[in-house]
Amino acid sequence: MAELLNNSFSQFSLNSIKIKSFRATEARTLTPRPFRCLLAEDKQRAIVKYGKDSLDICRVVNGMWQTSGGWGRIERDSAVDAMLQYADAGLNTFDLADIYGPAEDLYGIFINRVRRERPPELLETVRGLTKWVPPPVKMTRSFVSESIDVSRRRMDVASLDMLQFHWWDYSNPGFLDALKHLTDLKGEGKIKTIALTNFDTERLRIILENGIPVVSNQVQHSIVDMRPQQKMAELCQLTGVKLITYGTVMGGLLSEKFLDTNLTIPFAGPALNTPSLQKYKRMVDAWGGWSLFQELLRTLKTVANKHGVSIPTVAVRFILDQPAVAGSMIGVRLGLSQHIKDANAVFSLVLDEDDISNILQVTNKGRDLQKVIGDCGDEYRRA
Repeated sequence: MAELLNNSFSQFSLNSIKIKSFRATEARTLTPRPFRCLLAEDKQRAIVKYGKDSLDICRVVNGMWQTSGGWGRIERDSAVDAMLQYADAGLNTFDLADIYGPAEDLYGIFINRVRRERPPELLETVRGLTKWVPPPVKMTRSFVSESIDVSRRRMDVASLDMLQFHWWDYSNPGFLDALKHLTDLKGEGKIKTIALTNFDTERLRIILENGIPVVSNQVQHSIVDMRPQQKMAELCQLTGVKLITYGTVMGGLLSEKFLDTNLTIPFAGPALNTPSLQKYKRMVDAWGGWSLFQELLRTLKTVANKHGVSIPTVAVRFILDQPAVAGSMIGVRLGLSQHIKDANAVFSLVLDEDDISNILQVTNKGRDLQKVIGDCGDEYRRA
């Protein structure tokens, strides 16, 4: 999930997983699902799937957390115009949430303009992936249903393409109640696919064991933060759950703008003037510090120059090539700036063995953030 939420090892069998459910006294066996992700004929799109539930998405996802405030004033008409420009360029999957300010409302205006002003073929490719971040109250059927109806009304859709569920406190097992109600709502046609955001490996296993049809888990993942490629990716590859990543360009730190800068000297470098930049600067500090990060940026710049692309393009491509990753998000400052060219360049970029080796030579010098922070999403739940 995007950075708005908070700014602040077991081995798995390749044939089955034994896990203990919150609602069972004996361990059950989780049957592996067929591994499917990419559309073979289309490098730009991927399929997330569980049984008969499936959704194809653009592999570069437009992250709309920046509509929530702190990234510049968003003007409604300009923002919707920008969304249309992204969709026209093939970047037609948008990530939003009930807590991202006007994001769902903007999507509703946008999708109506697509219906009126664009051919049906484009409408069929547009995807809105929203999140539900409920308060820690009792998860009754009526509360869950009413909450989902709010998102459906705001987005002006009969059925949500994807509902990504977030839960703050694992000590409260109400997340299973909520997910079972969401599964029922999916059966009624109000939701097409159910997904998670910022769940760790242990809870993902429990949720799958309880029969919840999860197609993906959205997690923080970048060249600096490779935690999802430890326990999480192994479980995902076994079960078919996909990863949708955010923080992949670290709020803009992984860019030419911060190359050859010294943030230790006041006012000597670009300002860390957004919640994202501040959050990911702390991630850099935990990983290895600004000096090592500069070495990484210089390496990424060399790779980028070799292929005629930008540092962010290399950063996104590197993560898209990781196991279990279906899509990666780039935040969009709608009506303020745009990255359509860099985003589309991701699809044709192929990193060779030398590129990957040179990048890993630097990243391997950093700390293992799994040991520093914990598993996926733990940064949101530490005391």
